Amino acid sequence: MKLALQYLSDSDGKPQAVQLSLTDWEKVLAKLKKYEQTLKLKSDLTEAFEEIASLKNSKVKKQTLTDFLNEL
Repeated sequence: MKLALQYLSDSDGKPQAVQLSLTDWEKVLAKLKKYEQTLKLKSDLTEAFEEIASLKNSKVKKQTLTDFLNEL
């Protein structure tokens, strides 16, 4: 994604802010939302695999898929 950015500088020429069009801003927000969804999915999958590893190592009676589906 190519953005047309404008930099706002202080009296010493140091950049202080960035400005972009509303259209570009909406594109950035949409892309950020996709990244957040991807990160959430990755986090959820990591948690699920950690739970699976924990269950494999425990001596607690495990619920079968059939039992789980029958509860629904």
